[in-house]
Amino acid sequence: MSKQSPYRLYASSSMLSLAVVGLGVRLAFLHLGSHETTRARFDRSRSYERKILAGRGAVYDCSGEENVLAMNLSVKDVCIDPSVTCKDDAVIRKACKLSELLNVPVDEVAVRMKQPDRRFAYVKRFVPTDLVEQTRALDIDGMFYRDATIRHYPQRSFLCHVLGFVNHMGAGSAGIEQQLDRYLRGSPGMVEGRLNAMQKDLYVKRGRQVPALEGANVTLTIDQNIQYMVEKALDEVMVEHRAEGAWAIVQRIRTGEILALANRPGFDLNEFRHAPDFAKLNRAIGYVYEPGSTFKPAVIAAALEEKTVTPDTMFNCENGAWLYKRRILRDYHSYSRLNVADGLKKSSNILTAKVALTLGDEGLDSYLRAFGFGKKLGLDLPGEENGILHPVKRWSGISATRIAIGQGVAVTALQMLGAVCAIANDGFLMKPYIVSEVRSGTGNVMRRTEPEVLSRPISVETAQTMRHLMGRVTESDGTGRRARIPGYTVAGKTGTAQKAIAGGYSSTEHMASFVGFLPVEQPEIGVIVVVDNPQPIHTGGRVAAPAFSKIAGPAIRYLNVPGTDSLLAKR
Repeated sequence: MSKQSPYRLYASSSMLSLAVVGLGVRLAFLHLGSHETTRARFDRSRSYERKILAGRGAVYDCSGEENVLAMNLSVKDVCIDPSVTCKDDAVIRKACKLSELLNVPVDEVAVRMKQPDRRFAYVKRFVPTDLVEQTRALDIDGMFYRDATIRHYPQRSFLCHVLGFVNHMGAGSAGIEQQLDRYLRGSPGMVEGRLNAMQKDLYVKRGRQVPALEGANVTLTIDQNIQYMVEKALDEVMVEHRAEGAWAIVQRIRTGEILALANRPGFDLNEFRHAPDFAKLNRAIGYVYEPGSTFKPAVIAAALEEKTVTPDTMFNCENGAWLYKRRILRDYHSYSRLNVADGLKKSSNILTAKVALTLGDEGLDSYLRAFGFGKKLGLDLPGEENGILHPVKRWSGISATRIAIGQGVAVTALQMLGAVCAIANDGFLMKPYIVSEVRSGTGNVMRRTEPEVLSRPISVETAQTMRHLMGRVTESDGTGRRARIPGYTVAGKTGTAQKAIAGGYSSTEHMASFVGFLPVEQPEIGVIVVVDNPQPIHTGGRVAAPAFSKIAGPAIRYLNVPGTDSLLAKR
């Protein structure tokens, strides 16, 4: 044995003894110490708390579950762990394949996959399940999926301004989706649990579980078939008259239910991010315009109610030009003398202005506000405007004569239709509504809308007289003759208004409109059509009245409303 052998033996024995002592101390430390911090960190790595998505409620038309207008689709978020994907030697090749499948720029995918200091990144959100299966086939290490839902509108642009849309944060951002978001969105659930060392769920260790509360379902008053008739007619008028825009509403007279509401231009609800702001505007309730001659029935009705005139009262129409307080008011056609009935039929500005003067400023203002002008009617959709009806103290000496013919006042189509429907409804102004009911996922009724009277500006007798007078507008020599519908009597009023511009009125841009109801004997529906800047023909009688006929004719027959002959026979 060499002289160094004992020293080596002692050194080895000492090192082994130290190692054994060290292990003993470490074991004692691990077993006997509290180690709260270490244990908490370990528990956090094994514990989880997951959110359970709540399904958003569906939206139906008046038929209920037969016609789904808005629904949810189950999709996936395609995600990656960049700290794993960056180690793949073929990362660029796989990024190219992912890019092609998901239609995401290849450089974006590659950058996301090559970030070793990150543990999570989205490749693409809201991917359809069939496409997800194709991405699975790529067998990319570090790629995984998360459940998600996306709002889907089966008919794309159909009823777009009524339905609105849901943004990618899950919040309703327009239309019914925004108005009833608190009902539709539901409440997400939650589950707590633990994972084993293989990151598998330990079901016996499941903790607190809160089930998701599904969103409520909404049934509208909208009739999908009538809505189709309206949208088709608007598409045709846009093309035929090269208009900048067009909108229409169909309302049930006795209740205020909105059966159809449409605007042009429209947009695809499934691609709302790419739609321009002007296409998203609900013009039927959110665009104010000077109504022109469609405003005249409210003024005539007020004077008849106050008995300052009768249908036979004669007025001098000044042969088409009337100088009043140093300002000239003109008629489209020249008339010498007309009675009130013929003045409405011929749409005389001068006669209507003189009728308004019989009421006085305060009287005229009072009736117009009772008809619903100058304030919101309270439709259950976001974006409704007040319109413009200045207080009397701001009127000038000629204001009454101009307001009477629809100048110096601004309305929404909803207000204008509501006033005319009040005439058709024996003088009752009804609150318009578009939501029929809201039901929870379990079928309980959470909200139901009932008809509501807002005001009653005129009596039954005045309303009956006005229905007769407005029915004459669509006779063969009336301004609204193109609104006639075979088999039914139609009452209404045409409107042609120059668009207001800085310093006055445009001579080239107009608003053409027609508002009316039918049948005259027993009114069931009211319809308004407004066309923005039609070219080159721009009158309400030539542009909007035919569109009214295309809507009201099919709609009244679809609703199985008896024709005039049947109604007269019953009487």
